[in-house]
Amino acid sequence: MTDATVDEAEGPKKSGKKGLMIGAVLALLGAAGGYYVTSSGLLGKAPEAERKTAVNADAGDAIDALPDVGFVDLPPVIVSVNSGDSRHLKFHAQLEVAAGHEAEVEKMIPRIMDVMNGYLRAINLSDLEDSLALVRIRGHLLRRIGIVVGEGRVRDVLVTEFVLN
Repeated sequence: MTDATVDEAEGPKKSGKKGLMIGAVLALLGAAGGYYVTSSGLLGKAPEAERKTAVNADAGDAIDALPDVGFVDLPPVIVSVNSGDSRHLKFHAQLEVAAGHEAEVEKMIPRIMDVMNGYLRAINLSDLEDSLALVRIRGHLLRRIGIVVGEGRVRDVLVTEFVLN
């Protein structure tokens, strides 16, 4: 082959960097556009979000309506904690109850207190030292109380006092 044909054969080789860059830019633009469309609500509101939105007639502003719930106060509990020394846990909570079920849940307070006492007495001191201890305790109590009073009546366990001494 002559030198002229060798130069022409090597000249058309291109790297795919330009196509790769265009693809990356288009992917980023697509991701940003998708995020904007879903976060701004252009695809439409979820039915639950529409139900929760109420209109303030005076100001004309949209506000979230408060959930229709009631609260049942539980008596404070003082239990000894399983540790080498004599330590006590004072625990006081309220139950967030679905509207209309307050009387049913109040009728079951003795059984709820029995479940709470049993669970809190079984906790070790090392369990309480964890940073997620309160979240874990709330979850366990909510599950146990839900079994006692029936599913759907108690929405949450609100801890109002948690003192370890």
